[in-house]
Amino acid sequence: MGWLKRLFGMDKPKEAKVNPPTQQPPTSAASRPKTSQAPATTQQSTIPPERQGLHGEYDQSGLAKRVALAFDEDPDLDDIDTLYVAQTSTTVVLKGQVPNQAILDKMVKVAKSVNGAKSVDTNQVTVG
Repeated sequence: MGWLKRLFGMDKPKEAKVNPPTQQPPTSAASRPKTSQAPATTQQSTIPPERQGLHGEYDQSGLAKRVALAFDEDPDLDDIDTLYVAQTSTTVVLKGQVPNQAILDKMVKVAKSVNGAKSVDTNQVTVG
């Protein structure tokens, strides 16, 4: 069972990406402010990288899901079922147990390579 299935109950979606391009949130005429002088352009905000889902859409757990996808895509990490991935803002939080320090080091490296991950917290991981 893969990381996405075990942690989020979902199979890997087709064309899911660890670092997808950013999508713009939808805007409508109703959501724009009404002024007497309409601006020539409407500035749109982008989705923060830590909230991007597997396809670039807004997802509250987007960073954790994309880290899980990155773990699924690495053959050295695809069968570790004693570790969990969560996120707190831009921090990836790993919890549980890993078989050895080398695996943990690789997981930290893979997690940090995901767009939006500023740090990886391993305080809740035991080795051995």
